Amino acid sequence: MEKVGSLAEQAWAQLGRVLVGQDELIQQLLVVVLCRGHALIEGVPGLAKTLAVKALAKVLQLEFQRVQCTPDLMPADVIGGNIFNSTTGGFTLHRGPLFTDLLLVDEINRTPPRTQSALLESMEEAQVTIDGTRHQLSDFFTVFATQNPIEFEGTYPLPEAQLDRFLLKIHVGYPSSEEEIAILERYQSGFDARQLDRMELQSIGIEALREARAAVSSVQAEPGIFRYVSELVRRSRDWPSLSLGASPRAGLNLLLAAKAIAAMDGRDYLVPDDVKQIAPAVLRHRVVLKPEADLEGVSAEHVVRDLLAAVEVPK
Repeated sequence: MEKVGSLAEQAWAQLGRVLVGQDELIQQLLVVVLCRGHALIEGVPGLAKTLAVKALAKVLQLEFQRVQCTPDLMPADVIGGNIFNSTTGGFTLHRGPLFTDLLLVDEINRTPPRTQSALLESMEEAQVTIDGTRHQLSDFFTVFATQNPIEFEGTYPLPEAQLDRFLLKIHVGYPSSEEEIAILERYQSGFDARQLDRMELQSIGIEALREARAAVSSVQAEPGIFRYVSELVRRSRDWPSLSLGASPRAGLNLLLAAKAIAAMDGRDYLVPDDVKQIAPAVLRHRVVLKPEADLEGVSAEHVVRDLLAAVEVPK
């Protein structure tokens, strides 16, 4: 667990040179990478969502690609395709931005369902199929998709089947007054987010990430933790304000993400607080509110909070 704690500490220190505040965002980005998952990042424009992912890729020495989603974006624009080569008389594979380590899909809800679905195979199987041929993706392939929660015109809401493939849904809020002042002071001192490459960020390295991932998988959980996680997801299926509760995959992801929290804390065993800490990010996008509950102002956050309060914590 020392390797996981060391990686998290180094990453936190380096990302802190780029981001002001946003501790929860940094922690959950690290959880996603350690768990080989994907994340949906939701927040209004200008909260450093793109900057955070770019900085993470630089610190971990991972290849980074960005796709700006628009209504006319086609699957081939993301995946790539076979292009006829007149010189050789054959077809050559043109690899799209999907062939990378960290892929930032900016404003994913602005691209049509056909293109959204093109990401499903890659997110679940770490491979893509082009003209009947399967192509394996990077061992570190991770999708960070962003969406704006306030603009709905010209958008295509993600279906539940695709939402369920995101390990976490990360909420990014506004900085505090002190943090916003610190941001202004940094820019006054010469910091420029567009010149991230000029910053001498200390790299951690791929091998350290591989070792940390293996350590997270070895975190132990007692039977009481299994019952606690199972009860949380099962109670959501009968919750009065929900029309759709969490799936078994949600329980698996909750256990895995909690292991990453424990490992970053230097422990090789789970405690209920690990589950409670990461539960909102794992469950908030996997439950569907009943229309009447939505009209009454109930949110997924409220439901998850009430679930955590209703289920007995193992001792």
